[in-house]
Amino acid sequence: MDISEYKILIVDDEDDILEFVGYNLRKEGFKTFMANNGKDAIRIAKRELPHLIILDVMMPEMDGIETCREMRNIPSLKSSVITFFTARNEDYSQIAGFEAGADDYITKPIKPRVLTSKITALLRRLPESKPVKSKIIVGNLIIDNEKYTVRINDTEHTLPRKEFELLSLLASKPNRVFTRNEIFSKVWSNDVIVGDRTIDVHIRKLREKLGIDHIKTLKGVGYKYEQKEIN
Repeated sequence: MDISEYKILIVDDEDDILEFVGYNLRKEGFKTFMANNGKDAIRIAKRELPHLIILDVMMPEMDGIETCREMRNIPSLKSSVITFFTARNEDYSQIAGFEAGADDYITKPIKPRVLTSKITALLRRLPESKPVKSKIIVGNLIIDNEKYTVRINDTEHTLPRKEFELLSLLASKPNRVFTRNEIFSKVWSNDVIVGDRTIDVHIRKLREKLGIDHIKTLKGVGYKYEQKEIN
């Protein structure tokens, strides 16, 4: 895919940040869109279907966490990569962002060349660059990788992108143990630095939302999806 075909939505309530990020990305050839609040960001995202969304955390009315959560509930935005752009680097804000469905964090301030390199790395993780089975069926669990849906018996679940990809990876090879390094590499990619608790948070959310105990933890090793009937 040519770089000029990538669409990036930048959301920040500070005009100088919008100008800085937008200028440097356009200079590299990306097509950019701007919004200075969450509501406008959602409206533009629905219309333009950006490949990447850069969200500020601290915004008036609707903050970045809430905006991200709403975007992840929009089917047409399921494949968009979402990264937060913020000066805040506390663990709790990062965990909240990942739980809302974010893929990564970029911390202010950042040099232009580092910014564009980071954006390029994030775009390499778009779903179309990762061929997977269109449908995975394990017992009563059905994962549709094209529609981004998960069905258990007659109940359909909509998951944030990373939770979906993690479940899809584990269920793709039932009873096989995936090490933490493998999961980081396949779901977050090796060029993205995430906290040690990232996988744990996503596993916990999957267990809570799906109400199943098939995802097993092997202490010091990794995780597996245990194949058995879901009652």
